[in-house]
Amino acid sequence: MLVGGQSIAEFLSSVLPVPGNSRSEDVQRPLVTLTFAQSLDGKIAGKGGKQLIISGRESMLMTHWMRTKHDAILVGIGTALNDDPQLNSRHIPENERPSHLPRPVILDANLRLRPDCKLLKNYRERKGRRPWIICDANLTSNDAGRKSTLEDAGARVIGVPSVDGFIMIPDLLKVLYNFGIKTLMVEGGATIIGSFLAEPARTKPNTIIDTLIITIAPTLIGDDGVGYGEKLLGTQIPSLKHIRTEVMGRDVVVVSALE
Repeated sequence: MLVGGQSIAEFLSSVLPVPGNSRSEDVQRPLVTLTFAQSLDGKIAGKGGKQLIISGRESMLMTHWMRTKHDAILVGIGTALNDDPQLNSRHIPENERPSHLPRPVILDANLRLRPDCKLLKNYRERKGRRPWIICDANLTSNDAGRKSTLEDAGARVIGVPSVDGFIMIPDLLKVLYNFGIKTLMVEGGATIIGSFLAEPARTKPNTIIDTLIITIAPTLIGDDGVGYGEKLLGTQIPSLKHIRTEVMGRDVVVVSALE
């Protein structure tokens, strides 16, 4: 599949920043790509966060190639519970698939991930990398049982100090950077997307998103769908610099950077 005369891998290399050539090195955080698929009316999931297949085949393939170009993929616990994702590159033909597998990272402050989820099952069957679960470092001894259960299932549980029960994104990114994650792909869900988009307004002048890649599908979902911008204030919405727009099958992929 060609995108503007380039292969998907070449297209992604042309729009994604390279570690070592970015301001992220100065603030000790990974390069962050925030990416998701949405309908024309800005919905990313169904009622109650139910998974919807929004992307077409071509843009889904692009997303799987994008995964291979990052050290880790981050999703929130809502997405992990609702979608039971695998966060791998299985849609790339086997004879073309890079050997690199990204590290699955789940932001799960209260350790709600199911020990029988696909991410842990794939790791136990040697089909995927060991998932990291980022939890609240301030959990009590009453939570030790859930932590042990997840560790016994194969997870690595990493505590990050919280503020009023919330793990702050800059603290999360610093921990991941210190664990060797230099490029991070953030896939959702709605709460995670909204938090990452709102964070630059709180941490000015330091941005925490390097590249924003949105796939827009020619479909409408309506009121039953879940969006990502309802709680974003106008003062929180970051300014964007357009990098590139491409048609992939039926979908449009828009690449931007935060100004």
